[in-house]
Amino acid sequence: MNLATLIPLVLKASIVLLVVGLGLKATLDDVTSLFRRPGLLLRSLLSMNVVMPLFATVLALVFDFHQAVKIALVALAVSPVPPILPKKELKAGGTASYAMGLLVAAALLAIFLVPLTIKVLGPAFGREGHISFLTVVKLVLSTVLVPTAAGIVVRRLVPALAERMTKPVSALATVLLVAGSLPILFTAWPAISSLIGNGTIAALAVFVLVGLAAGHWLGGPDPQDRTVLALSTASRHPGMAMAIAQANFPGQKLVVGAVLLYLIVNVILSALYLTSRRRHPAKFEGAVKT
Repeated sequence: MNLATLIPLVLKASIVLLVVGLGLKATLDDVTSLFRRPGLLLRSLLSMNVVMPLFATVLALVFDFHQAVKIALVALAVSPVPPILPKKELKAGGTASYAMGLLVAAALLAIFLVPLTIKVLGPAFGREGHISFLTVVKLVLSTVLVPTAAGIVVRRLVPALAERMTKPVSALATVLLVAGSLPILFTAWPAISSLIGNGTIAALAVFVLVGLAAGHWLGGPDPQDRTVLALSTASRHPGMAMAIAQANFPGQKLVVGAVLLYLIVNVILSALYLTSRRRHPAKFEGAVKT
């Protein structure tokens, strides 16, 4: 097995372990909680699945960015929550019920919403957009639903073992994630650097900032919910975005670089958002009432 084959396996293993670790601390009530809060569920869908796809499409059509950047923006906007995000949201003070509930709800709804949204937005790029239903199901199952369910089952059947496993599993997952990500960033850096300029950084930054603002505003009166929805609206599943791009624009090799550049910009701006939330909470008061 060569390095090119090993690195993706390491990344997949890290994501699976991270989500299993989240599942070890979650309950069935947590992951189904959002379906019992229809108002918050609808606002979450509005923020993630209406505001962002429309904004990304307008951004891509109005401005003359590199084609790979336009594709990445739209593909990211229609993708669900990344499976590693709840860990960050919980550290930021979000509740397990909303963070895990949104992860699972977005994953389940993505099975139907991602193919539908891509089909609707495709003509804007002069072609009929598509992504295989099975591709979405496979990604959702392997990166979200199955690992989450595995962790919850272990917690339910052997809670003492789940308690002991949580920290080691999460630690191993983090080590694997770093080990798998650094070589990819190093290898893809020429593609990333080639996209810098012509407003690319500004476009990605505006995309993230609009996501943070939309999620914060639509998150409701609870500051914890606002934080979770802000991060979830701005942060999207890179694997799903790349699958969408590959299905519709297989010749655009720079999309991977654009998605990785987005991840870097998102990490920086999300960190600034969370820092501002902690230092100046009063400035962030006032949102849509439930």
